[in-house]
Amino acid sequence: MKELISIVVPVFNRPEELQELLGSVAAQESPGVFEVVIVEDGSQRDARHVVKAFEDSLELQYHNKANTGPGDSRNFGMHKAKGTYFVLVDSDCILPPDYLAVLRKYLGNNPADCIGGRDAAHPDFNSLQQAVSYTMTAPLTTGGIRGGKAPDKNFQPRSFNMAISREAFKASGGFSRIHPGEDPDLSLRLKKMGFRIDYIPEWYVYHKRRINFRAFYRQVNRFGLARPILNRWHPGTARFAYWFPSLFILGLLFAMLLPVLSYLGILNLGAFSGFVWIPLAAYLLYFGLLFLGAWRKTGKLTTGLLAVVAGFVQFLGYGLGFLNSQMLLNFSAKEPEVLFPKLFFKS
Repeated sequence: MKELISIVVPVFNRPEELQELLGSVAAQESPGVFEVVIVEDGSQRDARHVVKAFEDSLELQYHNKANTGPGDSRNFGMHKAKGTYFVLVDSDCILPPDYLAVLRKYLGNNPADCIGGRDAAHPDFNSLQQAVSYTMTAPLTTGGIRGGKAPDKNFQPRSFNMAISREAFKASGGFSRIHPGEDPDLSLRLKKMGFRIDYIPEWYVYHKRRINFRAFYRQVNRFGLARPILNRWHPGTARFAYWFPSLFILGLLFAMLLPVLSYLGILNLGAFSGFVWIPLAAYLLYFGLLFLGAWRKTGKLTTGLLAVVAGFVQFLGYGLGFLNSQMLLNFSAKEPEVLFPKLFFKS
């Protein structure tokens, strides 16, 4: 493939991350031509010195603008880019050496308009990063789509590892102002417009996610808040699976209350009183499987234990956010931007 590829990266106060990312870009095995477009999104700690260090090894553009969010920053970068195809990655990603080679090979035989890949944890990541990565990609939690499972027809690429043609970007107008949720929103709009969306299971990034459990909760809670908004914007795209984290948390609460209600005599099942422990046992089995899966995948006992906590935080944050958003949207006449102003960046 001879077309120029532009890698577009929004950055916000993360020069250290960008240094690792650009190091992995400089180590690409792909013989084709590419450029990197860095968009500083109103950072107080800019990455100018990091970009300067790679000027001799990479074709770079560096732009500094006011803070308008990652979606608008990607749009800004794609407007400035020279390429016919744009590759979008987050600043906390590291690219494997064959990253661009895999994409070029695929595009040589498949003229897709938008492509998504998966994310993975590098063996050098710490136990918490590996645990969060596991719960974000495991079949037991997200259905495995981020971890390599073949997607269904509803696949929606995510902007931590996504490629889009210049034609599709111009026709769609790019990302909207919502965040998070700007990437599935774009995917759904592209699909409505008739653009082809593909998935490459061999195309992945190491998603580092410098995070703690409090930050992880905030992140997934915002994901949960955004999904009902997207369902409203795109009628017919809602899926029962989006309710699963909420139902999981409500079910866990019910499973914990049953033995308590039985012990207090509020719930009397007579000869079947032993059955009150079955739901809780099912949840313990689930978390046990999550522990074993993460331990087996990483070979680290601590990662397995942390994956149990990460799984609970993921379900709790997303589930409560989804319920909150669903109820407010159903019982309020206000627009989403009024109900959830923190999910929308100003242009």
